Amino acid sequence: MGKNRKNRLRELTLLCGLSWGMVVFVPAVPASDLVSYTMVQDDGTLKIKGKIVHLYGIYVPDTGRTCRTNVRPVRCTSRAAHALEFKIGSSFVRCKRKATNPDRSLVAQCYLEEQDLSAYLLERGWAVATPGAPFAYLAMERIARSRGFGVWGIPIGEP
Repeated sequence: MGKNRKNRLRELTLLCGLSWGMVVFVPAVPASDLVSYTMVQDDGTLKIKGKIVHLYGIYVPDTGRTCRTNVRPVRCTSRAAHALEFKIGSSFVRCKRKATNPDRSLVAQCYLEEQDLSAYLLERGWAVATPGAPFAYLAMERIARSRGFGVWGIPIGEP
C-alpha cells in the first residue's frame, strides 16, 4: 500500500473514532429484508425502494376518502393510510418479505422500530385479519370490533 494511501486510511480511521488496525463489522441486512424510508399509498400499502408492499396478514377495507386540509397539496386517502402516515412519519421501516404477488408487489411483515405495523392497524380497527393470519391478529381484530374502533365504529356523518 502506498504511503499516501496508508496515511489517508489512518486519518479516516481517526476521524471515525477507530483505532488504527481496528476492524468494524456491521451486521448485514438479509436480502429478503427491505429497510428504508417509506411512502404510504392511498390504499394503505407502502412504497419502499420503488416496491409496493402489502402488509402481511391484513386486509385494509375501503373507508372512503378523508381529506387532510392542513397540508399542501391537500391529501385525500383512506383512514388506514392516515393512521399509517401518522405512525411512520419520516422514520425508517423494516420489512421482512413473506411472498411476492403475481403483479410483483410484495407481502411483508413491516416494523417501525419494534412495532408491527399490521398489528398497529388491527388494534385501531383500520384493518381486518386475513384467513391464515397469526392468531394474535385475529384476537386484535376482535378486540377492536368489540370496542367499536375504526371501521367497527359508528360511521362518520350518522347520528
